[in-house]
Amino acid sequence: MAQEQSELPETHRTTTAEQGRFCLARCTCGWRGPSRRARSKARTDAEEHTARP
Repeated sequence: MAQEQSELPETHRTTTAEQGRFCLARCTCGWRGPSRRARSKARTDAEEHTARP
């Protein structure tokens, strides 16, 4: 199965993570968004990242 995964095109999978009073978006490609106080803004950062070509 690991071989099948390596043949798939690279997909961006984002998550949000809490760091104290802040939240930030992260992606499996290594991208990290800026720290935000609003979770909704961190989610928007992630959506904008995945929308890029």
